[in-house]
Amino acid sequence: MTSLIDVIFLLLLFFMLSSTFTRFAEVDLASAGAGASDASERPVFLSLAPESLRFNGNAASLEDLPEVIAAQRSDDSPLTVLIALEAEVSAQRLTDLLVTLRALSGLRVTVLEAT
Repeated sequence: MTSLIDVIFLLLLFFMLSSTFTRFAEVDLASAGAGASDASERPVFLSLAPESLRFNGNAASLEDLPEVIAAQRSDDSPLTVLIALEAEVSAQRLTDLLVTLRALSGLRVTVLEAT
């Protein structure tokens, strides 16, 4: 009769080799450093709540965000986006917003600390 440890090892090996490990979403984060910003540049503000999104104080949705940001840009210079989080915002909601912003080129995104 086979020992129990051999059977467990074979089952473990089988499940490890037959499983697939995928990444659902990946968001690149970088820590902010000290530096001077361009005085002529005006940042835009996003306020993220669990059920709502506000762009410069006006209500917006994730689907309309690319058009709203495009309307704010006057040239091809980088646009600074500051994101303020409410305390109840989930990590998934923030990830959805960051993925939407990643699709747009020429943005410098800064996530502010939740209060």
